[in-house]
Amino acid sequence: MELKIKYQYTYFIYPYVIKENKYSKYLLKLLKDENAELRMFRKDKDLNIYSYFSYRVRNYMFPSFNLSKTKRAKFEELPLETRSAILSQNQCTIFDYTIKKDIQGKVTEKNGIFFKIPKIQIICFNTGICFLCIKTNIEDSDKFSDLLNFNYKFRDINQEFSNMNNYDNIRVQTDCFDDVKYFREFLENMTGPSIESMKLDIDTERFLTYSYACIDQENWNNTYEFDNIKSIYMKYLNILPSDNSVSYSKEDMKVISKWKYAKLGVTKQGVTLFCSTYDINNYTVFPQEFEEQYLYMYILALYTKLYLKKINLELKQGIKIKRARKEFVKFTQTLWINEATSDDTGSLFYQYLKDVLEINNLFFDTKNKYDILYKEFNIEKSMQGITLVAILMVIWIIVSIIFRI
Repeated sequence: MELKIKYQYTYFIYPYVIKENKYSKYLLKLLKDENAELRMFRKDKDLNIYSYFSYRVRNYMFPSFNLSKTKRAKFEELPLETRSAILSQNQCTIFDYTIKKDIQGKVTEKNGIFFKIPKIQIICFNTGICFLCIKTNIEDSDKFSDLLNFNYKFRDINQEFSNMNNYDNIRVQTDCFDDVKYFREFLENMTGPSIESMKLDIDTERFLTYSYACIDQENWNNTYEFDNIKSIYMKYLNILPSDNSVSYSKEDMKVISKWKYAKLGVTKQGVTLFCSTYDINNYTVFPQEFEEQYLYMYILALYTKLYLKKINLELKQGIKIKRARKEFVKFTQTLWINEATSDDTGSLFYQYLKDVLEINNLFFDTKNKYDILYKEFNIEKSMQGITLVAILMVIWIIVSIIFRI
């Protein structure tokens, strides 16, 4: 059966790490880049995001909500160096990035999968952990099999031996990246060296996949049930090619099925929203919600995982122990013990993300290391105190003897 797509987009997400002592300079580089624009959130135009996230998460990820029109104007008047210094103090800073307009023709390969890149977003946290989010749309095809193959292939496009010129009939539809080497150059220019990323065991050759697809209602409706297309859906959920005969991945997965004609799935490799046009909300409401609220929730979960790995590594290796302990306590108080959203589906989604990404296990592993170091620190302080008292007593005894003499 060949499923037909009515609406679709896929974000390919690339996590990377900037050294903390170079973070302010990195923000300055983006501020100077004419293609990068600082994203300023306002309650009037971003009310869906404002009302979706809890107060603490909103302050953590979208601090510009707290700026008045006057403060925003004053900020824009500041020198770039001052702006970067101020932004580096915020927990999170987001940029929209615009590449050159799509102008390349599609004449050389009639049966290729063409796509465009309509949007790029850079999401940075002041711990140095950042995310490059690249939105793609396949063009001139309504075949679901093309979307499966595209998602499967493009996520590995940064691998050393990838060749965009003959990449299973996938053709990039922009004059910036008509060859994969130019795409790699763009990626390296945006994210810098991968040394810090590798320390956190980040896969620098594979993108995470965040994909929305709404199929024609003739394939999924009140008479043609989901079970008829379940095997195809499982390929989509697990980012498998159309010709893969394995329907289920061995890795953990979670699926939210609260809607009759939509499925929100989570795996370690990505998130997918699969739905039918039989429900009007699936192509009028969901696309924007999935691209904003759910995407930022996913980024928050990914950040939480990588941040815990960073703190865990510092505690394990004895790197800046005092600061690491302080940061862990701050993280626990600001993010961990607080709800991310009051939305029921959003809360379930976030819980599924934490389960699949094994964030809870990582948190308690980090906490155990923290507890051990905290006890050792207190014992050391106690021993220092005892030693000091002993020295003072010896001095007092000697002084007493001298005066008696």
